Amino acid sequence: MKPIVKTIKDKLLEAWKVADGVARGKAIETIEFEAEELDHIFGILVLASFVGLPSPPMQISLDLMPLMEQELMLMMEKVDTAHEPISDLFSVFDIG
Repeated sequence: MKPIVKTIKDKLLEAWKVADGVARGKAIETIEFEAEELDHIFGILVLASFVGLPSPPMQISLDLMPLMEQELMLMMEKVDTAHEPISDLFSVFDIG
């Protein structure tokens, strides 16, 4: 009887470890996505004139500009897809 209990315990422990690994993987993906979105929000705040918001002082924008190259490229890509929302939807779902 003890070997059956031990086998069941081992299987449950193995299943728990797999579930824990999957949950940790999803948590990491979620955190990476949120960090990327925070970068985008920061880019929008610094490059606010692209979306019609008041811009920060020019000196701050110019000081941050070398660090904002990737965000500037992303903003230009968003401007290109803004007129075609279906293309933005396809890029989100990775279709095609």
